[in-house]
Amino acid sequence: MIFGGHCSGGVKKALDHAIGIGADAVQLFVQSPRTWRFPDHDPAELRRFCERREENAIRSVLVHALYLVNLASPNDDFYGKSVSALRSTVDAACKLDADAVIFHVGSHQGAGLEPAMTRIVAAIEQVLDRCSDTTWLLMENSAGAGGTIGRSIDELALLFDALGRHPRLGICLDTCHLFVSGYDVRDREVLDLVLEQVDLLIGLDRLRALHVNDSKAPLGSNRDRHENVGDGLIGERLGVFLSHPALQGLPAVCEVPGTDGNGPDAEQMERLRAIHARWTSPRGRAHARTT
Repeated sequence: MIFGGHCSGGVKKALDHAIGIGADAVQLFVQSPRTWRFPDHDPAELRRFCERREENAIRSVLVHALYLVNLASPNDDFYGKSVSALRSTVDAACKLDADAVIFHVGSHQGAGLEPAMTRIVAAIEQVLDRCSDTTWLLMENSAGAGGTIGRSIDELALLFDALGRHPRLGICLDTCHLFVSGYDVRDREVLDLVLEQVDLLIGLDRLRALHVNDSKAPLGSNRDRHENVGDGLIGERLGVFLSHPALQGLPAVCEVPGTDGNGPDAEQMERLRAIHARWTSPRGRAHARTT
């Protein structure tokens, strides 16, 4: 696996942060996560990012869209801002030669998924037109109650089919989101079934990135609360996910509080690699399964 973290600092500093914690992959925001305003990136900064990535052999770059984005919003103003933000994010990601832009579809806010489909599909179609062969658009499985869209593989597959199985459309799976949505990723048989469903309905070749987060909230709680690697309710059995043969070679990024509350750090990278090593080594896997 290609281990990394979601690093703060945007285009100017996120890559240095990732290098500093020993990551092989980086995920970043290309705008402030707290505002709709999109920055006018200096072309020199974008070029420098690409140069630094190559100099330091960063194997994967992922861009996460604003959490504010809601492509199912019935509010025209909010919907318009969401589409504009995602379009701008993809444009910037392409300039960074990123592997993908990861986004949450949003919430239908009680209206139901079917009535929201027209707006969702129209939004994603115009964003996909801005992607490149290098930079894909990835729908992330979500967590949460109410009208949150994409909590199940079935919902992601429904959107995937509605978008004509576009060649630059894929998915990102988040361990915490799966867990709190009722998929017990601590159990190999359950995980096998999840990945079989992904392969049948979408295709494992469209699974392009992983978010590897422990969970503070219980199985099936629909509460999206990330915990540091190994400290939550998934714990050591995060190794079930990390060691699955179908997931090897993918970027596996953590989005956790970090040891000091400032996000992923060197300790989190070490924990990910250690759990992966224990569960992919025959002796280590036998030991880990007794914990």
